Amino acid sequence: MGGIHKPSLEVGGRSLLTVAVTAARDAVCDPIIVVGDAVTDAALISVVWVREEPPFGGPAAAIMAALPFVTGARTLVLACDLPGGEDAAQLLCAAPFGGDGICLEDQSGSSQWLAGIYRTEALRSSAARLPHAGSGASVSALLGGLDIHVLKASDELTADIDTWDDLYNARRRIP
Repeated sequence: MGGIHKPSLEVGGRSLLTVAVTAARDAVCDPIIVVGDAVTDAALISVVWVREEPPFGGPAAAIMAALPFVTGARTLVLACDLPGGEDAAQLLCAAPFGGDGICLEDQSGSSQWLAGIYRTEALRSSAARLPHAGSGASVSALLGGLDIHVLKASDELTADIDTWDDLYNARRRIP
């Protein structure tokens, strides 16, 4: 998408970042940790901002940058490009939790690891095995060895925004 700040994109009159933070608040996450450059927005008050090193090191590095600030036994991981983030978090929170965590699975059978709840200690253990603070590592390198259960979800719920067409379709679904 040409380097645009995707979390600032609006769907349904709200930024994607606001959707993710609201989902975390509804899931009673405390603290709410956002990895990325801080933005000024009233909806984001009381958010802990962190940055992976080096910046833009990828989602595994972002998760690892947040882990030192996580205080709970479970960690909600939610990408900031999911227009259905609130519904995704509700579905995850209502599902039975087992093993090292649970994540959504789209209709094609792909695990959506950036929409999941994981045992914090399992994340920390796995993160300790990755070099370079996870920079450049895949999410599968971080989460692939864990006992993660999947929860089938609709494509609308698991659809993220990676292209301008994805944004157009999300805005059509969520006016």
